[in-house]
Amino acid sequence: MKDPIIIAIDAMGGDNSPNKVIEGISLHSKLSNNVNYKIFGDQKLINPLISKYNISEKRLDIVHTNKIVEGKDSALAAAKRGKETSLWLAVESLKKDEAHAIVSAGNTGALFLISKLNLNMIKNIDKPALSALWPSKKGMNVVLDLGANIDCNTKNLIDFSIMGSALLKALFDNVKPKVALLNIGSEELKGNATIKDTYQKLNNEKYSLFDFEGYIEGNHIMDGDVNVIVADGFTGNIALKTAEGTSNFIIGELKKALTSSFIGKISSFINSNNLKDFKNKLDPRLYNGAILLGLTKPVIKSHGSTDSLGFANSLKVCEKTIRGRLIDQIKQNII
Repeated sequence: MKDPIIIAIDAMGGDNSPNKVIEGISLHSKLSNNVNYKIFGDQKLINPLISKYNISEKRLDIVHTNKIVEGKDSALAAAKRGKETSLWLAVESLKKDEAHAIVSAGNTGALFLISKLNLNMIKNIDKPALSALWPSKKGMNVVLDLGANIDCNTKNLIDFSIMGSALLKALFDNVKPKVALLNIGSEELKGNATIKDTYQKLNNEKYSLFDFEGYIEGNHIMDGDVNVIVADGFTGNIALKTAEGTSNFIIGELKKALTSSFIGKISSFINSNNLKDFKNKLDPRLYNGAILLGLTKPVIKSHGSTDSLGFANSLKVCEKTIRGRLIDQIKQNII
């Protein structure tokens, strides 16, 4: 891509914004080339941070607005706040082809509704899906849908398989997508009618984009034998929240065990490198950046409570989806 990538950024969404957003831009800009940032938010708050974090103004375009979507707003209330909020203007810049993608750490429901009001769906896709990266023993998994759709039919799950595989290829070009359906068992007869019907169709049809590997149970998600895991939004969201809670529990209990006694502190000191690697493996900031798939432009949701490092990683994911031609890959493979 000769022309610079332009990422639209809602600077006012999420905890500790715009500070974490601008610092995150600073972190990302030092590791990226040919990427510019179109920032939407309160210029009186943003300008001092630009100076503080020493970001080149040549890479920035700041669009001032002091109107914001509140975290407590419902999606409908956020849309009714008007077209001058930082979130609406950021999404609208994609509609006007002024940016290639958007990143926001703000209100999730508002981001999705405003995105769907401004952007078209990719042809032949009925529903968008929320996807994210999960670590595994052998690399990274793409998991979807994580809550955008409670009820899904067979076509939706097949579409999710294609979109999730396209995302994996966009992020990791040398990895062959291996798709599995999240289910209560690995046998063909297990599951509800929709998932069994999806299994049959994916098993009978050969796709050039991915290999279909059948079912996967929740306790094998992180084994790494498959790398695209598909579920309806209800099931996927429960799996996500369970994994997050388990990760936080393990880190918390390990920290308690290693600081509650003299022996534990000695053990922690001796194994400091191993413990650091372990912590990094479970650090959610390093996998921050959920992607709403199915729209004609990439929409990236950064976790609202993440810090500047997490926001920088969401910008990295955003950049990769653009360089990897995510939307084109979906369009080429969707049925």
